[in-house]
Amino acid sequence: MSALPIRPLVIGHRGAAGYRPEHTLASYELAARMGADFIEPDLVSTADGVLVARHEPEISETTDVAQHPEFADRRGTKIVDGRRMHGWFVHDFTLAELRTLRARERIPDVRQRNTRYDGRFSVPTLEEILRLAARLSGELGRVVGVYPETKHPSYFAALGLALEPPLERALRAAGLDRPDAPVFVQSFEVNNLREMATRLRVPLVQLVAADGAPADLAAEGDPRGYRELLTPDGLAEIACYARAIGPDKDLVITPDGTATTLCDDAHAVGLAVHAYTFRNENQYLPSELRSGTNPNDYGDAFGELARFFELGVDAVFSDHPDTAVAARAEYLDHTSHSSR
Repeated sequence: MSALPIRPLVIGHRGAAGYRPEHTLASYELAARMGADFIEPDLVSTADGVLVARHEPEISETTDVAQHPEFADRRGTKIVDGRRMHGWFVHDFTLAELRTLRARERIPDVRQRNTRYDGRFSVPTLEEILRLAARLSGELGRVVGVYPETKHPSYFAALGLALEPPLERALRAAGLDRPDAPVFVQSFEVNNLREMATRLRVPLVQLVAADGAPADLAAEGDPRGYRELLTPDGLAEIACYARAIGPDKDLVITPDGTATTLCDDAHAVGLAVHAYTFRNENQYLPSELRSGTNPNDYGDAFGELARFFELGVDAVFSDHPDTAVAARAEYLDHTSHSSR
C-alpha cells in the first residue's frame, strides 16, 4: 500500500480577497471560515511605527483616502524599490489618522461584487489580526495560522520604520515565537530573512518572483535575480535560513503548461514549496482552463490546483480559499483511493 499523500496547506491570500476587500478583518475571518489553514497579511508601517495590513505603502487603491480633503496635501510621489509611486503613503499617517479611513476593493473592475463592502471596514493592525486568529482557532476548533509578509522592508528601514522589530515583538507577545507555532514569515528580500533567522524561531519563507531581483540585493550591487536563487546552489543557500520558498506559480508550471523541476529541486535541499497566487477568474488561469470569453468569469480553477497538488506543492496561496480547500479534498480523496 502506498503512503498517504501529504496534505497541502491552503493560505488565504490577503484573506479571502476574491470575496471581500483584501487585508480587512472581514476578509481574514471569511478565509478561515472557508477552511484556510493560514491567513496572510502584508505588513507596512504607519508614521508612528505600528504595523498594519496593506498590499503596498501607497494606499489610494485600497482606502478612501482620496475622499478626505483634510489629507489632500499629503498626496505625493515616492520611489519605492526603484519604482515611482504617486498617491498617499501609509507612513505619512499615524495610526489614529489611518483609522479615519475605510478600506475599499483594490480591483473593482474584476471584482465588482466586492465593492458592496467599500467603506465598511477599517485598516487592521497586526495585533488585531493575531487576536482574530486566536479567537477563530477557538471558535472553529482548529488552529488558524498567520502568514505575515514584510513588504518593502529595505524601503521602510531607510525611513527609520524597520518592519522586523515590531513584528518580532508582536509574535513574542502572542506566544508565537517558537518552531512549532502556526506562523510563517515571508519576504521578497533576502537580507531581512537572514537577519530574522538569527532572532526568530518561526519558519521563514523566501518569496521568489517570476522575474526581477530582490530589492536589497539589487541595491547592494548583487547581480543575482530571482531566477538565480532557484539554481541548485541558490536553493541550498536559501535552505540555510528559510524553511520554504514561495514561488510565483509560473515558476512551477510555465504559462505554456510545462512542469518545471522546481518542486523536486527544492525538496531535494529540504525546502517546502508554497506557490502563489491561485484565483478563480479566467484572466488568471491558463488559456485551456478558461470558460467563455469574459476575463472575469470563473474558469476551471479546480483543474489548475489539481495539477499543482499532483506536482507536489506543499501549500497554495489562494484569493478563493474555499475553492482551494475543495480542490485539495478532491485531490486527497482521489489519491487515497488510487493508493489502496
